[in-house]
Amino acid sequence: MFLKLLLAFTIIPLVELAMLIQLSKATSLLVTVGIVIFTGIVGSMLARWQGALAWQRFRQALAEGRMPAPEVQDGLLIFFAAGMLLTPGLLTDAMGFLLLIPQTRLLARHCLAARIGSRFQIQTFGFGENAQPTQSDPNTIDAAAASVRSDKRTDS
Repeated sequence: MFLKLLLAFTIIPLVELAMLIQLSKATSLLVTVGIVIFTGIVGSMLARWQGALAWQRFRQALAEGRMPAPEVQDGLLIFFAAGMLLTPGLLTDAMGFLLLIPQTRLLARHCLAARIGSRFQIQTFGFGENAQPTQSDPNTIDAAAASVRSDKRTDS
């Protein structure tokens, strides 16, 4: 794992730098800097928009009593995409823009779930009014809660 991270943090920046140098030679330094700044600005606006939509879907899932796992995953992928878009480079910008597209984000979620899901055992239970445990477990305590609100004020 350490070797993979080391390679990722050394090879990717070198490839990005080489691509930016080649772009600068093909166009000009001003055009290259302009592209980097433009993609950073547009990317941050798109990430903010997609993040707001993900937040709205997250709140809707909670209001419906559903576990908001896909919404949380979308939010994390959007956050990751925003970080890639703010990193100067053409390759990271392309990957960041791809993660901001809902269909490619869905594909990324499925790929990550397949990769991570094979390493962990995941159990989820619903919550809210429609919550029904999927298994009976002797270590599970079934309880109910009620909100009690007193309209009387006591001045002490």
